[in-house]
Amino acid sequence: MNVEKIMSDLEKKHPGEVEYLQAVREVIETIEDVYNENPQFEANGIIERLIEPDRILTFKVPWTDDEGKVHVNLGYRVQFNGAIGPYKGGLRFHPSVNLSILKFLGFEQIFKNSLTTLPMGGGKGGSDFNPKGKSDREIMRFCQSFMMELWKLIGPETDVPAGDIGVGGKEIGYMFGMYKKLAREHSGVLTGKGRNWGGSLIRPEATGFGNVYFAKEMLATKGETFEGKTVVISGFGNVAWGAALKVTELGGKVVAISGPDGYVYDKDGISGKKIDYMLQLRATNEDIVKPYSYEFGAEFHQGKRPWEVKCDVALPCATQNELGKEDALTLVKNGCICVSEGANMPCTPEAVEVFLENKVLFGPGKAANAGGVATSGLEMSQNSMKLSWTRDEVDEKLHRIMCDIHEACVKYGKDDTGFVNYVKGANIAGFLKVADAMVEQGVI
Repeated sequence: MNVEKIMSDLEKKHPGEVEYLQAVREVIETIEDVYNENPQFEANGIIERLIEPDRILTFKVPWTDDEGKVHVNLGYRVQFNGAIGPYKGGLRFHPSVNLSILKFLGFEQIFKNSLTTLPMGGGKGGSDFNPKGKSDREIMRFCQSFMMELWKLIGPETDVPAGDIGVGGKEIGYMFGMYKKLAREHSGVLTGKGRNWGGSLIRPEATGFGNVYFAKEMLATKGETFEGKTVVISGFGNVAWGAALKVTELGGKVVAISGPDGYVYDKDGISGKKIDYMLQLRATNEDIVKPYSYEFGAEFHQGKRPWEVKCDVALPCATQNELGKEDALTLVKNGCICVSEGANMPCTPEAVEVFLENKVLFGPGKAANAGGVATSGLEMSQNSMKLSWTRDEVDEKLHRIMCDIHEACVKYGKDDTGFVNYVKGANIAGFLKVADAMVEQGVI
């Protein structure tokens, strides 16, 4: 495999798709050796087939606002690879959504889903629609119009979307209702459903829980725990909420959390009713954290990320490329020993390089934030068996899955000195399962 030639050819075919190209490069650079050691991969064109989606659906989504004005957004579904199971990946509703971002997310999802050991392929979708500031009726009309096109492409054994940024339980409900009407079936076609109609317990907080479980396993390799550790989190959506809950439960102290307007620093720790207040803030649709500083007397830092705050553990849980090289250098200088990605690719390649060079425990998103899709997989299992597990049962299964993912990363990422490159370990472990399945199923 010639990495530079593959990337050069890909850039010519997909110019300007920065996020997608970044994600592909990160994977193929780390799997190059194991790929070249297995001639059957080259003989079957595995890389060339793996880096291109199976198919992409792009469609217009017309909807009417409460004043009767017609709007048109773009909708997408990227079915990337289905070698080990139905396509699985979230739907994102956000103005930043474009094909490059969805292809990057879908490509990452292949390996993330493979690492869970559950039978799920990789996919992603969404729209440039912004649910912020919209009424429930406007969101409902958009979701119904979106599903009018999407329903023909998905199904419980074909493609099972979930939520992502801008798509929570409300949006899933509206889309599920329209799918059920069109397909005339009540099935597990979407995950993140309401508890009364097929949803799973702890799904909203699962990505955050899983991220902390993965960080806990990384810390354990150094004889450390969360007990007494200072933790900084970016974002204040479901992932950050779940992470803050689990960190606190394990004895850590969350001292900073952020939103699009900046971050709040609370030296006394963000827990209990303070986490509840963050949920209330998020529910206002204003997407700001500043009011927290008034409510609890915390410091607010306008327009900044929280990486300047001294901490033991950093959990980037907001969005892609939010933590750059200078942020990484600051974290290292301030004594941070562990970084675990709760979002998809939140650290730039330069930042990751800083962490690895300084032997910081670094959990890449495809491993560290796999808890969300793992719990979606558990929801699919409950749907197919027509039963419901308790909160403790789901949490226990999630914990086990994250421990297994950590073990796989260690197996393929540990070097002769004992240092674990989790990026390399996650990519190789995820890749091998998918590549072997593609070889066994023939060139299709």
